[in-house]
Amino acid sequence: MEASLKELFQQEFSKMVAVISRLFGLEHMDLAEDIVSETFLQAAESWKRKGLPPNPAAWLYAVAKQKTLSRFRRTKIYETKVVPAISRQPSAEIPEFDFSSEHIRDSQLQMLFAICTPLIASEAQIGLALRILCGFSIDEIAEAFLSKRDTINKRLFRAKEKLRTEGVKMEFPAPEVLPARLDNVLRIIYLLFNEGYYSRTHARTLREDLCYEAMRLGILLTEYEPTDLPRTHALLALMCFHASRFGARQPDSEQPGEDPPGYGFVLYEQQNESLWDASLIKQGMYFLDRSMQGDEVSAYHLEARIASWHCVKEDSPEKWESILALYDQLLRVNYSPSAALNRIFAFYKVNGARAALQEAEHLKIEENHFYFLLLGELYRSLDRSEAAGNFRKAQALAKTEAEKRGISRLLEELLSPASGKK
Repeated sequence: MEASLKELFQQEFSKMVAVISRLFGLEHMDLAEDIVSETFLQAAESWKRKGLPPNPAAWLYAVAKQKTLSRFRRTKIYETKVVPAISRQPSAEIPEFDFSSEHIRDSQLQMLFAICTPLIASEAQIGLALRILCGFSIDEIAEAFLSKRDTINKRLFRAKEKLRTEGVKMEFPAPEVLPARLDNVLRIIYLLFNEGYYSRTHARTLREDLCYEAMRLGILLTEYEPTDLPRTHALLALMCFHASRFGARQPDSEQPGEDPPGYGFVLYEQQNESLWDASLIKQGMYFLDRSMQGDEVSAYHLEARIASWHCVKEDSPEKWESILALYDQLLRVNYSPSAALNRIFAFYKVNGARAALQEAEHLKIEENHFYFLLLGELYRSLDRSEAAGNFRKAQALAKTEAEKRGISRLLEELLSPASGKK
């Protein structure tokens, strides 16, 4: 029963909060969260005694509706604020709670646009998205960001207060501002996926739960015609291609209390292709095809095409020349140090280690441990002493203990007598 309730919580919490907040106003989001949490507590107590009802979701919706009306009336919010807002007529009726799939979808989309306002910081936007749209508990969010529960509560409180004081509404943006707002929504989904794909704040390098929630939010955007756009599909394609290799990227030994090998994840060239998810690669190709409708070429398009090549295991000149050309285009469209660093690896595959070293040393990304890891790999066949020095710099800058341990193994392997230590 506990497993079923937890699964229902993640599935239904965000839907119920979105619908209640849409009905009574975003300023009452905290009350909506409290009501839904109380509903699940009551479900845990009732279902433990009586067992699961025939339709658990319908049971939750009915109880949440009763609790909402009772709470709003008790605090006089309903009479003093809600009724005047929903009707100018003297005898306003109790609003109808609509938990249809279409209404839930629209409510969640409106909540997504409200949360992704540029008025609050990206980190707070991600936290709110995890809480309100993904059904994560405060403890789970704190764990995801390696932070204290109180810290997360304060961060989310400040973000919600900002939404209130700035009068942010739960509504679809006007057509003239939709493109800019959609860009911000896509950016937050992209950041959420990246935090899961390579967690900089958690002991485990890969957080699949964050990645799949980011993908779910992307799918949600495709169900609303004004946001069912090429760049939305490009981002979904990118996430599908990366997610397809989760099974091969995760070390078998990455379990609590065990040391994962390598960098804390399995390097691309060492991955077992049979562990790649063919259905997700196929889904990625579908979204990539849909993203090519029109003339738009966004950074998501270019990253998705690069990721699609990484779903081709064969090491051919065509593959790496294509990836290098795409990185060159990506850096012109949207320069980032990480993209510049990834380009160097493609440059190495095309032009060799010595030429790649000359390119890499121009970057000077000296606060990024991946920069020194790349230098170490490039020097490995040319100068083991230089390689070791760069690995040590990488180890000092590494963000997680898993990576630090992995780099230690690389150093041991590099400097072992069998490797011809210099």
